[in-house]
Amino acid sequence: MENDTTVRRIKLNAIQNNSLKNTKYAHDQYDNNGYGDVQKKSEVNSFLLSEVGSAVLVVVFILVLWGLVHLSLQQLVLGRSTGEFNAVRARKHLESITSVGPRPVGSVENEVITVGYLLAEIEYIREESKAGPHAITVDVQRPTGSFSIDFLGGFTSYYDKVTNIAVKLEPKSGAEHFMLANCHFDSVANSPGASDDAVSCAVMLEVLHSLANLSTPLLHGVVFLFNGAEENVLQASHGFITQHPWAEKVRAFINLEAAGVGGKEVVFQTGPENPWLVQAYVHAAKHPFASVVGQEVFQSGVIPSDTDFRIYRDFGHIPGIDLAFIENGFIYHTKYDTPDRILTDSIQRAGDNILGVLKHLVMSEKLADASEYRHGNMVFFDLLGVVVVAYPARVGTIINCMATMATFFYFGKKYMLHRNMGGRYVQDLVIAVGVTLLSWLVTLLSVLIVALLVTLLGRSMFWYNHFYASICLYGAAATGKMILIHTLAKNLYYGNVQQLELGDLFFDVSLALWCCSLVYLTQQGLCSAYVPMLMVAFPLITKLLLTREFKQRGASVKYSILFLVGLALPYVHFMFLIWVVFEIFTPILGRSGTEIPPDVVLASLITLATVLLSSYFLHFIYLARGTKWILSVLGTVFTAVFLLVSCGMLFPYSSDPSSPRPKRVFLQHTTRTFHGLDGQVEHKDSGLWINSFDYTAMQHITPHIPEINDTIRQRCQEDLPFCGFPWFLPVKFLVKKNWYLPAEEVSPKSPMKFRLVSKHQTEWGTIRMSFEAEGPSHMSLYLLPHSGATLTSWSLGDGIPKFDLSGEYFIFYSHGLEAPAWNFWFEIQPSSTGPDEGMISMAISSHYFFGEDKLTPQLDLMLQRFPLWAFPSSWVSTYNMYRY
Repeated sequence: MENDTTVRRIKLNAIQNNSLKNTKYAHDQYDNNGYGDVQKKSEVNSFLLSEVGSAVLVVVFILVLWGLVHLSLQQLVLGRSTGEFNAVRARKHLESITSVGPRPVGSVENEVITVGYLLAEIEYIREESKAGPHAITVDVQRPTGSFSIDFLGGFTSYYDKVTNIAVKLEPKSGAEHFMLANCHFDSVANSPGASDDAVSCAVMLEVLHSLANLSTPLLHGVVFLFNGAEENVLQASHGFITQHPWAEKVRAFINLEAAGVGGKEVVFQTGPENPWLVQAYVHAAKHPFASVVGQEVFQSGVIPSDTDFRIYRDFGHIPGIDLAFIENGFIYHTKYDTPDRILTDSIQRAGDNILGVLKHLVMSEKLADASEYRHGNMVFFDLLGVVVVAYPARVGTIINCMATMATFFYFGKKYMLHRNMGGRYVQDLVIAVGVTLLSWLVTLLSVLIVALLVTLLGRSMFWYNHFYASICLYGAAATGKMILIHTLAKNLYYGNVQQLELGDLFFDVSLALWCCSLVYLTQQGLCSAYVPMLMVAFPLITKLLLTREFKQRGASVKYSILFLVGLALPYVHFMFLIWVVFEIFTPILGRSGTEIPPDVVLASLITLATVLLSSYFLHFIYLARGTKWILSVLGTVFTAVFLLVSCGMLFPYSSDPSSPRPKRVFLQHTTRTFHGLDGQVEHKDSGLWINSFDYTAMQHITPHIPEINDTIRQRCQEDLPFCGFPWFLPVKFLVKKNWYLPAEEVSPKSPMKFRLVSKHQTEWGTIRMSFEAEGPSHMSLYLLPHSGATLTSWSLGDGIPKFDLSGEYFIFYSHGLEAPAWNFWFEIQPSSTGPDEGMISMAISSHYFFGEDKLTPQLDLMLQRFPLWAFPSSWVSTYNMYRY
């Protein structure tokens, strides 16, 4: 017995010595799990980071990179201007265009004054450059047409005599191939529309001036389209690309748009396919700012918006580049969208980029035969606005596969090493992945509970004017919960396993999860797979380079600093993408309707950002001696901010002129008239119809205007077309909380006229009904077939009726000046039962966005009572419902 014990002891010592030799860890003795027994606490701690030191390193790392991101965003123009684009002259155009105020379609401001200004400036450029090698031709187009679009479920748009100013610049010898540059000079009602989109038209005027005065003739031509009806759901661009004779020679386009006010204009979508366009931007843009991630997010439909890019792509079948200003979307489409908020440097960088890219494209042979270069997509992204990285998607797939293979080799080598030492590496890795995924799930649920609690307390949107307060609340909760779960796992589950080994294991967990993301996105064919590729390649290379340092000194300060430096490039780019997400979505949550709890959305985004950012920081939890003080600080921050929020100390809105955060309210003084089957008026009423476009509804307005409370809250009447109210756009499923305050009847001086022209049965059994409508420049038509009846065809769009998300049919109508009456027809298959109820309910509403009919005395008095931090967009409307 004694001899057997001695033999076993000798064998055990040999195994231990061999393990020490193989791993070169002077402090590590492996047991049958592949991890070591506990040695003296002082000896282990000498290889670990202090709690404060690890926290400081990570916080400083994040703050430095966040500072770099913001510094790059502020550097609008790097270096001196070449003098080719004159931003000062472009600013004068901007101020002149916006000086007339809002420019809705059909208004004198849009159709006469702005058109006159643009034509005068174009004529000046033509006269100045007529001795040069280029010719300028101007055509004012006023198209009529209709189309259907899959937006918010689907609806149809009809336009009549809207305005386009098309300018053709070409060599005097002529050109067969053209680039298209597009902007729109109309604006939404009640907004001067400086960024959306007057500044783009000002930039285009100056780009036209620069190109027209070049001494060297262009190889191809450029069509500059100043379109006057984009805010009316992309109508003027459809009129140009489907009806104008110049459209046949357009091979590609650049569209200038805005989803914010000023800052850097970002390329957020290109194509479809045609990688040569991205290459042209990369080569010629002086101040590049682009991301294929934005393109794939935007085209996924997550962002409830669209641009003329869609029209040129879907109806013109031509490729293009879509650029937009995205900063400060809080004042987008409000009275605050004024020229003084757009820096001259923003105009300069946009002009430099557009001019450079257009010059490159019109001198390129590729424009002549774009189809030859059509196939394939491009991976593209910029690094802090200094340089754009771009390569074909097929090359990206190869790079992604190489990164994936390198990761598999890394895991394979570790598996073999641990297997030789009797370890269970795969099992331990799977368990660690499970712990990490569990921490994500518990973290998300915990933060969502906090968001719901904030919502139930009536403090929703506290972050709208205090964004970093949301980081302190939801971010602290997410970070603290993850650290707590991993601390519990380290102390309760792993117990005596050495922390250095756990730190190494949880680095592998992060690497494995990012690699899974890389494989999935690559398999889906998404160019955005470059993001997990960066998050796999750089950490893996860094880890391999620091292997010797880690084995010799453990989690030393030097190792930690070098490790973070190796993560700097992918993390700074990833933090830029996070900035883009919050820069776009935070303002959108202030106009996303009354049905989506914005705190839940924002809390989810912050949690996701926290989870992704913390991925390679998780192993610091295991390399640190403790987390007690970190958790205490996070808990204190969370508690303090939660108390501030609960007490209502963080008000969502602001009227501060330097940084306004207005609450958006739509206010219509309307008269509703309901007709029965016999054509007689069954009911008529008038009131102030009020919509809140954010989740807080009227809770902050009621103290200022007590009449607007739940006693006048209106419910949707499902048996009436679009609930019986004059919706301007088909968004009733987003804005279900409405208020209707009784008021005097409206009496527009130019009332709408609507009549049934004819009604007869067709040979195939449907009922064909023809109508005529005459009214203001903006009208909406709603169709609600009764149970069993089916709308089979109509004279609108492509002839096939398209309904929205609620199953109703919405037709948006607008016209320019001197438009005739609107005539349309539809055919309906009646129900075989219930003929006494009729076949269809239809309603038509008129919207008076400008002129003497826009305002009534009662509406004006109500507007004056709204607080300064609210932006009530108001107009007069009517609603007439008929049953047939």
